[in-house]
Amino acid sequence: MLNPRHLKLYGELAKLFLRYGRSDIVNTAGLDEVVPEPGEAETAEATPKAEALAEDLERMGPTFVKLGQLLSTRPDLVPAPYVDALSRLQDRLEPFPFEEVERIVTEELGKGVHEAFASFTEKPMAAASLGQVHAATLHDGRRVVVKVQRPGVRQRIIDDLDALEEIAGVAERRTEVGQRYGVLGLIQEFRRNILDELNYQREAANLSTLGRNLAQFERIAIPAAIDDLTRTRVLTMEYVRGRKITELGPLRRMEIDGVALAEELFQAYLKQILVDGFFHADPHPGNVFVTADGRIALLDLGMVGRVPPSLQDHLLRLMLAVADGNGEEAARISIVMGTPLEGLFEEEKFMREVTELVSRFYGATAQEIELGRVVIELTRIAATSGVLLPSQISTLGRAFLALDQAGRTLDPEFDPNAAVRRHSSDIMQQRMMKAASPAAMFTTLLEMNEFVQRLPGRLNGLLDALTENRMELGIRVNEEIWMMEGLQKIANRITVGLVLSALIIGAAMLMRIETSFRILGYPGLAILLFLAAAVIGLFLVITILLTDVRKR
Repeated sequence: MLNPRHLKLYGELAKLFLRYGRSDIVNTAGLDEVVPEPGEAETAEATPKAEALAEDLERMGPTFVKLGQLLSTRPDLVPAPYVDALSRLQDRLEPFPFEEVERIVTEELGKGVHEAFASFTEKPMAAASLGQVHAATLHDGRRVVVKVQRPGVRQRIIDDLDALEEIAGVAERRTEVGQRYGVLGLIQEFRRNILDELNYQREAANLSTLGRNLAQFERIAIPAAIDDLTRTRVLTMEYVRGRKITELGPLRRMEIDGVALAEELFQAYLKQILVDGFFHADPHPGNVFVTADGRIALLDLGMVGRVPPSLQDHLLRLMLAVADGNGEEAARISIVMGTPLEGLFEEEKFMREVTELVSRFYGATAQEIELGRVVIELTRIAATSGVLLPSQISTLGRAFLALDQAGRTLDPEFDPNAAVRRHSSDIMQQRMMKAASPAAMFTTLLEMNEFVQRLPGRLNGLLDALTENRMELGIRVNEEIWMMEGLQKIANRITVGLVLSALIIGAAMLMRIETSFRILGYPGLAILLFLAAAVIGLFLVITILLTDVRKR
């Protein structure tokens, strides 16, 4: 039997589709050969529809508020007017009654509010779609904040997500847009993130993990969770005395070292992403505070991202290529990092557009550089060119987009390019130290042990295939002409090298033969052979260097 809420939700989504149309909601730019830029009239016409869509999503509940906020960071999926409208979606609701707060706290902690806390304010500090926050004091005098989950919100979100995942699966199987943008993977990533946000014990663990990982940064503060007073629907953590960076007045801005804070914040994110593989995925200005002692506090660890080691390697190379303005290298790394879609991949178009993107980014001024926009634009180019990038890339783009805004607030002159180049050696050193940890070494030893154990059997199979003439070699070549030219160059260089070796060996042997023809007191023929070898060798070295320079 169909879930009644699913039926209602399908009806709501059908209304949205009919009301706004795919051409309005979905950004199909790049799917056709020629796509004109939208004019001012088209933008002005789309703005009221975008505002109406944002209002409809707010009406449909917390799942769609969160989904709208996610889409606001994906200009590769939705047009600019919708990005602006969705970015202003308010995740604020009327607070639920204090009686419900008391009931949930008692159910989760096993004791009443006034038994668990010395004081607990009835009026919430803030109320959002997933929960609300109250100020409290522990019995030892410490000030804390207590986040309490909204009643019934978890089941409602799970029902919404089930329906969205079913619709996304159909869209990916039946439509080219769904396949290019990997909409099912997008919804599945969204599902993991929002369900993580609903588990406050996981958020407490995230706070502890990030606090340990960033302990070396003196200007970064992570509030600690109070484990004894934290459960799935109740989170108690240290109170952070400070203000949002967007609410700092001119006098306070003069009191803090914005340049140093922006530098350390960016360095901390490079470490999170490229070394730890665990990062705060939602550093928008509302979650970034300047504390009373002039530090940066990162709040709300409900949404985090994880980057596996293999993807970390690609990301580091990609960021260095972008920072150095090497567009072709950035495009090649993106192809290796992603999955080219069979029948849809347009390599020449992808290489050209990524190179242009990196060139624009490299030539921009410090005030114009936005690393988040570059990552999101890279995602759009990949989608329109038939390359499906890992789902973590969109999360990174969202994080960097928020980080750009926070960093620009602290230091308008901050240059991400220069920061990547400054910290690349430190990042490499930290990655090498992590790879040399006892756990990593033990894993390597286990892999070597497995390799040694399986080697005899594999060698026997290989030798049997050779002796029975069953050995086959399959080569898939996409660019036969390019490959043949490369092989010919290699063969020519090897041939020249062999000739040089023969000249040098022959000259050395002739040095022992006495002749009347001498140059500078040495056998003349041997000296001529040495000179010929030197000239040819110099010519070969110059040719190789010039070829490499042209390729770069």
